[in-house]
Amino acid sequence: MSQIKSRRFRAERLSQLGSSIFSEVAAWKREAAANGLDIIDLGIGSPDQPPAAAIRQSLANAALREDMYAYPATSSGLPFREAAAEWMHYRFGVQVNPAAEIVTLMGSQDGLAHLAMAVCDPGDAAFVPDPGYPIYAASLALAGVEPIFLPLREENNFLPDLDAIPETEWNRASFILLNYPNNPLSAVSNLDFFEKLIAKARKHDVLVVHDLAYSEMGFDGVLPPSILQVPGAIEQAVEFHSLSKSFNMAGCRIGFLAGNRDAVAALRELKGNIDYGVFDPVQEAGITALRTAMSSDRESYMPAASAIYERRRDVFVRALREAGWEVEAPKATMFVWAKLPKLMGNDGEVWNSRTISQEMLRVTGVVVIPGEAFGTEGEGYVRIALVENEDRLLEAAARIGVFIRSSNVVGY
Repeated sequence: MSQIKSRRFRAERLSQLGSSIFSEVAAWKREAAANGLDIIDLGIGSPDQPPAAAIRQSLANAALREDMYAYPATSSGLPFREAAAEWMHYRFGVQVNPAAEIVTLMGSQDGLAHLAMAVCDPGDAAFVPDPGYPIYAASLALAGVEPIFLPLREENNFLPDLDAIPETEWNRASFILLNYPNNPLSAVSNLDFFEKLIAKARKHDVLVVHDLAYSEMGFDGVLPPSILQVPGAIEQAVEFHSLSKSFNMAGCRIGFLAGNRDAVAALRELKGNIDYGVFDPVQEAGITALRTAMSSDRESYMPAASAIYERRRDVFVRALREAGWEVEAPKATMFVWAKLPKLMGNDGEVWNSRTISQEMLRVTGVVVIPGEAFGTEGEGYVRIALVENEDRLLEAAARIGVFIRSSNVVGY
């Protein structure tokens, strides 16, 4: 009698989709809560504030309309793209054709997950940052594209050394993906760097993919630029924008990709075979969000999100320093990328970022994400999300300070 073979209904590529540390952190959190700890979750970058009242009202009004429940793709979706194009011009001075150079997305993560499938073939290669947001490398795994990791290090202000990339690597890459302001590093860039990046990419015919999800979270008066502000960049680059963090619309799932029309068309074509687009009432809410942002004078424009997270940054970083942990104040985003002190366990072993994060949660109830979750270059750091109010952030800093002072610190 022949033996029946047991089949495993799970693709091996799923193992390449992201770091297992996120599921591990979730397990640590459940254990700490079960032990009676008050959990302060500074792990996931999900806004804790609601969208503005006008945005919520727009969503509610549209959801009550009887004509809003067809498949969104049966209508053009052009009004949202037109609003996005107007906002790109208002915010960055960039001209984008809404019909040909913008595609609406279910949040920028949707587009990031699918872009490599749309613009690459299996066996191609692409540059992704290390550390980097996990979907960057995961999207390549789904598409069968080889990652070429670009180290982002403190000595280079967490910018890639473009001149250090071998010509052979430039010549085989289909695209280079970066994001500034950066998640998880909170690093920022400027137009000088973008000009150099576009020049390099143009020389080697490499598409530049820029993730600008944190465009509205610059601090100290800084407004992060768009790579499409570089003259001629629209011929060589695409840029992701998200309403999740900028307008507290994370649960709505809406964003867009703007730029090179061939890449935009390729992603639109792929998504046309995958989904039917963003729910029309959500697009209406997105239009309201963008138009509300454009209602102020352009010269004095400062995003509402910036003020909230800048105050939280100031409160939290000051409290951590007073508690004994010298961390760098981020220049943008909702994250603190904190270099860890070297802590030693009772066994004489120096803890890595995973162990410190686990012990910190077990002792204090404060959730942070180990740097290694974002790549090998993230070891020695943790990412802390400023997603609690100022009182809770002060409480978290106090608890962390007690943890560090009671540990065996052997240097930085």
